Amino acid sequence: MKHVNERPFADPQAAARKLVQLASGIEAVQDGRIHIEKINYPFLYALKGSGPEFGAGIRYAVEKGWLDLHESGTYVRLLTPGDDLLAQ
Repeated sequence: MKHVNERPFADPQAAARKLVQLASGIEAVQDGRIHIEKINYPFLYALKGSGPEFGAGIRYAVEKGWLDLHESGTYVRLLTPGDDLLAQ
């Protein structure tokens, strides 16, 4: 029998917070742009998040005004987060 481990990023809010934390640690290039692969790779491979968790996290962060996703999907911009965003 397999035991299923709880997924830490199953909650879109948790995934969004981690993505914002990852983005805040990356030096932005031209015009504040952070290439999506700079946060995609560590989320999927180092932290073992899934593709749907990544997508839900990005959508949540955009809805909350934490990230701005370019219409092409190739980069994000880190928007001014609230004081409590990265604290949790």
